[in-house]
Amino acid sequence: MSRSATRDSKEVRRVVTASLIGATIEWYDFFLYGVVAGIVFNKLYFPASDPLVSTMLAYGTFAVGFLSRPLGGVIFGHFGDKLGRKSMLVMTLMIMGVSTVLIGLVPTYDQIGIWAPLILLVLRIAQGIGLGGEWGGAVLMAFEYAPKEKRGFYASIPQIGLALGLCLASGVVAGLSWALSEEQFLSWGWRAAFVLSFLLVAVGMYIRLNVMETPEFKKVKEGGEEIKLPIKEVITKYPGNVLAGMGARYIDGVFFNVFGVFSIAYLTQTLNLSRTDALLGVMAAAFVMIFTIPLFGGLSDKIGRTRIYFWGSLLTGLSAFAGFWFMKHSNADMLTVWLAIIIPFGVFYASVYGPEAALFSELFDAKVRYSGISFVYQFSGIFASGITPIIATYLLQKGGGEPWLVCAYVLFAGLVSALSAAWIGRRKRAVAQLKPAVDMR
Repeated sequence: MSRSATRDSKEVRRVVTASLIGATIEWYDFFLYGVVAGIVFNKLYFPASDPLVSTMLAYGTFAVGFLSRPLGGVIFGHFGDKLGRKSMLVMTLMIMGVSTVLIGLVPTYDQIGIWAPLILLVLRIAQGIGLGGEWGGAVLMAFEYAPKEKRGFYASIPQIGLALGLCLASGVVAGLSWALSEEQFLSWGWRAAFVLSFLLVAVGMYIRLNVMETPEFKKVKEGGEEIKLPIKEVITKYPGNVLAGMGARYIDGVFFNVFGVFSIAYLTQTLNLSRTDALLGVMAAAFVMIFTIPLFGGLSDKIGRTRIYFWGSLLTGLSAFAGFWFMKHSNADMLTVWLAIIIPFGVFYASVYGPEAALFSELFDAKVRYSGISFVYQFSGIFASGITPIIATYLLQKGGGEPWLVCAYVLFAGLVSALSAAWIGRRKRAVAQLKPAVDMR
């Protein structure tokens, strides 16, 4: 290998590592809220005589974070396409870190009344804005630096940040739940998990400040090809790609929030299992994802992204039935419960989330790519992710405590995503016939 190639390889590894670490911190911050929403915030910030009402109110603020994510995606996508990927990633990390630490310091409803949930709501919005700009920039840094034949693999590495962040969030809360009494955990234990974000952000900021801008954006900048309003270009020039990308995203958002967020409340409130055991199951699934996400990302380079995504969407949707059946009939056997979470969530879900970043990145040209993938991912997240815990809680009640309506909803999402991936594949093949030199995998 030449000295130049070695240097380029090292640069790719440095950029991908920076994207991964930053994404891990961002997802830790964001999903820490989701993990805690149904077990702490419903008691301390949304007290009600009906536990169902308080839980749904807590999940409502969780959903607000997803409502604000498209705003962050548009803002940071716009400047990311005009000024660069790197500077936007530094800003989003700071926004996420500060808002997360402040969440850990908000007084409870008993202490300051209605101001408590209102302040929590504002900080949750700030979290959403930060993550709305974070995801697109993180995956683009990896995607645009990577060799074209390995873009699926390299773009999947920042996706591991989701698994690491969830694993870290679940593990920290589970550890605090195990080490502290219920009174201690509700009083100050959960707050420690949020304040810890300060240390993580300091590490992430140092790493991100020491990476270079992507080669593809440099070409756009040097050629003076920046678009005045990138989001307008995305909507007017790529409407089919936007809709198909949002459809493909559906199973990702629904499945993650059913197994990563809703399942914790289901196991603790419906099946009466301990919070620590439920969190350990989610944490174990997230740990498995650390290895399966890049596996499927790499397979998408060899087999084809839309093909992996199509079959992955179907299998992921179907796996919800098996997962919840084993949870329900586990007779409190924790190995059975954990496997019921690990296999669907840790393996099948990764077949979608692994190739997703490269799949979405290839829908748009470099000059509008930050805006395009951010809009697709974040706007669809309102429906696919943000309201899923609320829908799942409602469907569980309508089903008399049986989870099958929830599973049917997950399967529906899988079918929508599979059909969307098939459409993307057909469109890519049609374009490839017109432009044989374009890599359409």
